[in-house]
Amino acid sequence: MRNIFTEHPNEVGENYVQHMRHAIGFCLLLLSLSFKALVHAIFPFWYKTSVSDRILKLSEGMQKRKNQTKEEN
Repeated sequence: MRNIFTEHPNEVGENYVQHMRHAIGFCLLLLSLSFKALVHAIFPFWYKTSVSDRILKLSEGMQKRKNQTKEEN
């Protein structure tokens, strides 16, 4: 029987709880980056490149994780 709660986590090699932890971690990171972007909008001399630098690093990490999952399957 198809389980919509575990289908995607299983596709990326995780169980439901592991996937939830990763997703919440990304959520918290993106919230903090949103706050820094807001501060930067008001004070352009703060967080000049930290948001864009972190987004690039996050993207690279997610792509690496995606590639590892493809290799395992």
